[in-house]
Amino acid sequence: MISRDLTGIVPVQIFYAKGVHNLLKDKHKRLRPRALIIIFILIFLPMLVMVVIRMESEQPSVSFELPSKFIGLDKQLEITLEDHKSGLKRFWVAVLQDGKETTLLEKHFPAVGILHKGTTISETIRINIEPQKIDLKDGKAMLRMMAVDYSWKSWGKGNRSYSEMEIIIDTEAPIARVLTHSHNISPGGSNAVAYSLSEPCDISGVQVADHFYPGYPNLEGKDEIRIAFFALDNQRDSGTDIFLLAKDRAGNQTKTDFPHYIKTKKFKKDTIRISDRFILGKLPEFQKTLAGQSLEEPLDKFLFINREIRARNQAVLIKLMQKSDPTTHWDGTFLRLPKSATRSNFGDRRTYLYKGKSVDKQTHLGIDLASLAMSPVPAANTGRVVYAETLGIYGRLMVIDHGYGLFTMYAHLSSFNVPVGQMVKKGEIIGNTGKSGLAGGDHLHYSALISGTFVDPLEWWDASWIHNNITNKIERSGEGE
Repeated sequence: MISRDLTGIVPVQIFYAKGVHNLLKDKHKRLRPRALIIIFILIFLPMLVMVVIRMESEQPSVSFELPSKFIGLDKQLEITLEDHKSGLKRFWVAVLQDGKETTLLEKHFPAVGILHKGTTISETIRINIEPQKIDLKDGKAMLRMMAVDYSWKSWGKGNRSYSEMEIIIDTEAPIARVLTHSHNISPGGSNAVAYSLSEPCDISGVQVADHFYPGYPNLEGKDEIRIAFFALDNQRDSGTDIFLLAKDRAGNQTKTDFPHYIKTKKFKKDTIRISDRFILGKLPEFQKTLAGQSLEEPLDKFLFINREIRARNQAVLIKLMQKSDPTTHWDGTFLRLPKSATRSNFGDRRTYLYKGKSVDKQTHLGIDLASLAMSPVPAANTGRVVYAETLGIYGRLMVIDHGYGLFTMYAHLSSFNVPVGQMVKKGEIIGNTGKSGLAGGDHLHYSALISGTFVDPLEWWDASWIHNNITNKIERSGEGE
């Protein structure tokens, strides 16, 4: 019986095992597509995405500034490269002239990882172009540059950014020839020089110590002929360097001496007495200027105004006069305030006394003219109004540009009648005298300036001086060489 029972049980066991096997087999068949999908998602899809990413087609960015196509003896070129997707691989710069290509720079950038992606995404490169060192001759040439990234595009060759531009090699300095002969000047004085240039220049004019006076085209329209009004600051002496300076479009520079004679000059001394009453009477005008200053005593406030504010005001005027109309609006002698008396001279060395003691020293940079209170003020000569507002120690101020760097200034006005930008004729009323600013009484502070340097107005009131030193040279510039 035992044998029969065992025999009867075995088939049941075998049948059960086959059923399990069949069930597992069916389950594996159902799981296989899912597994493949999972494997694809986990392995092949990321790889596909990476391939697509590495096949990007954006070119590297190459940017540089070359304000002028003219290249002189030495020109530095700053180039910025960027490639934020695949990274920079290679950069190359060359100059092509007469069929010969000269490489200025070739640089390779590293890459890392299985995907071989560049490690440099941005870099600034500075290149010095020195034509004579690489046998470039004066004349036209072509500047070429190419940047390549680590993209897999084009069978791994990457994206390329290529650019070229025409340049002109110019290593010869310009030649400046002086056309006028007599150039006598004294501290606080003016003069003019006419000259010709061998080639167009971005900058040319007269250098006097650390101040540059630009040249302007002559009135006949000849580009190669220029005339420059220049001045000698009242603090300078006979040892001051004066020469013509010319710089061409390639940056080549030349300095040319020209005959000149610096005369000595002595300026008068003057004493200005100030009191608390005067200071307190003026402070309301400077309330905004003094805001934030920890100054308690009237004298301290006065000294701040007389020194710091004075310097700031003069800086405003210098900046204003860096540009002037390239013509001569004016004609003949300049006018002075009618029926006026001179109260202070140009260049007076002033000592300020407070309660009998010297507290400050300043130089008077104009001529003080007094007439009746609120007298009409005429424009000294024809010109364009370039400033008409309140400016510190000068109070209500008007400035007229007469061209070629020559300006006149009218300070301490009680009012002005002409807006900025308007042309005024010689003798036209532009305002009225007053005592605004740091003036002690009603008067006109009248100044003349050459490209921001204060000069003695007396010269511009003298017809003979104007003819010999200015207009005669303007006419000479029209004749050329």
